[in-house]
Amino acid sequence: MFRYLFVILLLLSAPAYAADPFQASGQPIPRYVSLASNKVFVRAGPGLRYPIKWVFQKEGLPVEVIQEFDTWRKVRDMSGDEGWIHQSLLRGKRTVITQGDGYISLLNKPDIEKGREMAKLEPNVIASLEACEGQWCEISADGYAGWTARGNLWGLYPAE
Repeated sequence: MFRYLFVILLLLSAPAYAADPFQASGQPIPRYVSLASNKVFVRAGPGLRYPIKWVFQKEGLPVEVIQEFDTWRKVRDMSGDEGWIHQSLLRGKRTVITQGDGYISLLNKPDIEKGREMAKLEPNVIASLEACEGQWCEISADGYAGWTARGNLWGLYPAE
């Protein structure tokens, strides 16, 4: 009797370890990350046995992690396509991609009336995300840095 009670108490007092393979990293889901390589295979499922759906060929491209399983991350790209990528091919460095039909103005301050245009970026330019203040975000790309409206960017959440 005491032996069984001892085993039960031992099991109840043991520290809880992260055993949920769908939250393997302990990081929030969803979250944005970027690609760590110029060649990233996107698979149909979380493992090497699953077929390759497509290949990303742009280091730094932002993707959204929407699910985790062990060392694999299910991601969504800017067009809404989803697939699985091994965690070693992702990094936490935040990047964004410019979106829209025309050029994106980079201003020297986050103010459309007082800011001076520093550069114009085409759509689909990958930029490092430096900071956001309200509806403005500071980014840098191709040697240029400045502020642009949050709506011009893909790869961040409204409340960030």
